[in-house]
Parts: sequence; structure tokens; C-alpha cells
Amino acid sequence: MVWVVDHSQHCSDTDVVVGSMAFSKGYRIYHKLDPPYSVIVETRNRDECLMFESGAVAVLSAAEKDAIKNTYAKMLDAYGILGVLRLNLGDSMLHSLVVVTGCSSVGKVQDSEVFRVTATDFVSLKNDPSDEDRIADVRKVLNSGNFYFAWSSTGVSMDLSLNAHRRIREDTSDNRFFWNQSLHLHLKHYGVNCDDWLLRLMCGGVEIRTIYAGHKQAKACVISRLSSERAGTRFNVRGTNDDGQVANFVETEQVIFLDDKVSSFIQIRGSIPLFWEQPGIQVGSHRVKLSRGFEANAPAFERHFTALRRLYGKQVIINLLGMKEGEHMLSKAFQSHLKASEHSGAVKMVNFDYHQMVKGGKTEKLGTVLKPQINRFLDECGFFNYSAETGIERCQTGTLRVNCLDCLDRTNSVQAFFALEMLPQQLEVMGLTEKPQLVARFQEVFRTMWSVN
Repeated sequence: MVWVVDHSQHCSDTDVVVGSMAFSKGYRIYHKLDPPYSVIVETRNRDECLMFESGAVAVLSAAEKDAIKNTYAKMLDAYGILGVLRLNLGDSMLHSLVVVTGCSSVGKVQDSEVFRVTATDFVSLKNDPSDEDRIADVRKVLNSGNFYFAWSSTGVSMDLSLNAHRRIREDTSDNRFFWNQSLHLHLKHYGVNCDDWLLRLMCGGVEIRTIYAGHKQAKACVISRLSSERAGTRFNVRGTNDDGQVANFVETEQVIFLDDKVSSFIQIRGSIPLFWEQPGIQVGSHRVKLSRGFEANAPAFERHFTALRRLYGKQVIINLLGMKEGEHMLSKAFQSHLKASEHSGAVKMVNFDYHQMVKGGKTEKLGTVLKPQINRFLDECGFFNYSAETGIERCQTGTLRVNCLDCLDRTNSVQAFFALEMLPQQLEVMGLTEKPQLVARFQEVFRTMWSVN
């Protein structure tokens, strides 16, 4: 018997029950209107509180808090604190405390539960109501449904910025995927231990399903981490910056948890690492323009691949651009830059005109034309596998770097294909291949998760 559970629950004012411990609005925010204006934050699991006053932050002991608390009035309750947004407005600085007031559960993994942010609130630390208009754009981004945090009743939650391998190596947060890092800085500056008080946000997508394998519960997840280094909407940010950081850079991890075992397969995607743009973009228009000449593109191109190889190991580029005028020009430029690059010997490029090859959604050519060119690389690079008993059993030593024009549909379809190709091997090392219907179940669940990735 194999069955699967989808756990999406919403919490705005109600508690979300997590095992025996409920996740609820555990933060309470108070303010004092008499000058100097002051805000304090209490949390259910600590005796101390945070105090924001005259631009500074302090941690008050229980005794200090009790001595002043009766002069404060309650403002609101929140699920968590994201930090302090500071905006330089020219003549003044805006300081706003950013809090999560709505979230929905995406599922549980190990000791943590993952939540999607659905609503945030901004508390002016200067009691200036005009701040509201200025933060409207930030609020819109945070409430977009693309931000996630993890929470655990143990007090130590999973760091969503880290893939399984980095988490097991106990790396510190991967700043590329730690979106509210700048909101932590103000508290850090005043010596506050941010891990005690603030959430860490990841942007992208998290899908979690529970699959019952006999009497055991496996967790199947697809986690896509969008880099904050060159952020923007898919249409207004293209290509690279001078540091070699590209638009739409995403690390996607197909990961399975079973007891104390974990298996993970990573692929990456990102805009073509040249200086290019799509002026006057209409959706579906493919006008593409290189904004720098060959020599001026080269340093950023080199930096991009140097960084990828340092972070992920060996690289194979799968370039899905087609023969349409703009795409073709960009594709040719990509190929000639790689040829002239110091990475040309180490990085292979496979060109696969997706629109030409996958007509009318017929994907068999992914298996007959593309896969044979990638097989050896995938066999060599493998995937990551760990068990508490034996430690790290395998490492993934390289990644596929997939791109189309905007790194969306074509790219996702190809990454889903290779992830599903790798899945049987991941299941095998975890001892999950005895029953054919269990393998089929995993395939079906992962196929669904990839389709919404």
C-alpha cells in the first residue's frame, strides 16, 4: 500500500499544529508613544525582550522589561521577525521593523516545518505614518508567495539556504540564498544574536510530499533557491553583472529524506553570462541586444564559470536556445565566448534547440538526442548520499547548467527530465526500490512537483 499526503494549511490568526507543538503567533509587539518613541518585542520562549529606541537596539532582561512594560501598549502579534528595513531617503533614514503576520505550511522535513510567507507588516520605528507609501514595493515582493522560512519547536530549524551536502558539512548560511540578510544587519550591529530573534528567508519554491514506504515515512522534496545576487523580474534583468553573477540563477535540489538518510541531486540554471538585454520587451518578442563588445564581456564570463566550478565542481552547459534571430545571435555569442575562455577545456557545451526538437510537447528526443550526450557526465558526477550511520557515502562532483532565454519553461522541462532519470538511483541507495509500485509512486510525485517548480 503506497499513499501520499499533501500538507498545505493556512494560518493567519489560527495556530498551525506541528506534531505536539503548535506554531502560532509567538511574537508580540508593543510601543510607547511618549518621547522618545520606543518599540519592544516579546517572544513566548524567552524571558528577555528586544527594545528599539532612538535608532538603537538593545536586549532587555526580564527585570528590565517588567520595570517599564506598563508604559507600553500592544500593537500586534506576529509569527516571526524578519529584521529592520533601513532606507536612505536622502534627508532622512527610514527604519521599519518587518514582521510576518500570515503564512501557510508547506510540509515538514525532519524536525522542521517549512512555511510560505503570505503577509507581512512594517512597524515604523520612528512612528512616521508616511513610511507606509515608501515601503509598498518591498511589501509587495515579500507578500508575493515566493518566500519561505523553516521553524522548529526545538529552536534550531533547518537552514533553507543550504542544500543537503552543505547542511551536513554544517556550513554557515549560503548568502546567495539568504534574502533578508540585509535586514539582520541593524540588529547585528548592536550585538544582538539574530538566530535567537530573527527568521531567515529563502526565495524560490519548496514542494514537500510524504510517501509511505511500508511503516516508514519518506519525504520527497523539490527545493528551488533563487539567488539574491542579481535579482529582478524575468523580463527586466538579463545576463550578467561585472562580478559574473547572472539573472535568474537558481539552484534546484531533488531531495529524499528517510529516517536519518538523505539523498540529493542538484542542477543549476541561470541567464547567459554575457551583457545583454531585451529592449522594449513585449512578452514573446525575442529582440535581443548585446550591450557590450567581445572583450568587455570576457572578464565577467570568466568570473561566472570560475565561481560555478568552485561552488559546484565540473560543469556541462545545456543551451536550449533556438534559431530565431535574437536567440541564435545570443547562442552563437555564448559558444564563441566559451571557446575563447580559460574554461573551454574543462566545460563542455551541449546545444539542443528545444523548440525544434520538442515539437508539440513530444519529449522523446530528450531521451534519444540529448541524454546520450550527457550520460557519461551524469554517471561521473552522480548525486549526494548520506546516512547517520556511515556518514557521507557519495558526493555530487558536478552539475548541469541549463539555460534557455528566461530560464523558465524549456529549462524546467529539461531539468525535470534529468532529475527523473536520476531518481531510480537515488531510491536504490536508500533501499526504496524493492516494490515497483513504490518507485512508480515516487516518480509520479516528483513529476508533479517538478511541473509546478
